[in-house]
Amino acid sequence: MSIDIATEIDLDSQLTLDSEATAALFLDARTANAWSDEEITDETLQAIYALTKMGPTAFNGQPLRITWVRSTEARERLVEHMMDGNKAKTLAAPMVAVLSFSTEWHSLMPTTAPHMADMLMPMFEANVESRTTSGSNNAHVQAGYFILAARAAGLAVGPMTGFNPAGVDAEFNADSSHSAFMVVNLGKPAGPSTHDRLPRLDFDLATVTL
Repeated sequence: MSIDIATEIDLDSQLTLDSEATAALFLDARTANAWSDEEITDETLQAIYALTKMGPTAFNGQPLRITWVRSTEARERLVEHMMDGNKAKTLAAPMVAVLSFSTEWHSLMPTTAPHMADMLMPMFEANVESRTTSGSNNAHVQAGYFILAARAAGLAVGPMTGFNPAGVDAEFNADSSHSAFMVVNLGKPAGPSTHDRLPRLDFDLATVTL
């Protein structure tokens, strides 16, 4: 997809990214459903997280928790809780990430936000609903960083919410404070996408200036 197709304005004149990076992260990147068999190394996973963690979150809380599902045995356990339409592509993907959020993210504030931990930790400890909402909201924000970080590492991404969260939690998050909210397939795609990109909303429809 060219920049001209994406918008009527001259993106190159407005962005600090070069056109190649813009295409890799946004314009040419597509959700993948079929995969090559090229393996994803642990170093690549570490690079993806190194970028993901740098995005801002409220109170620097960083509630996202990632379970990398590589082995066949773990993959089969995961697929048991996926919707039928997501099972085959999840089994075939070189790597799968279960994204969860920690409902106890506030307990790490002495590390993540030492300047306000003494003030905020008691507040969040006393209010489970508030810290759960904050954890969920900010982990979803981090999921966006995760997708862009994976694209920056040269991977295609297939994010999915079509699974049974309670089943995934029982399988992978038992005896923890983690709650699964997204499963993401990762890998090099098996060739170009055969589907046209679906339309995006125009600026005037999706935004308002006050």
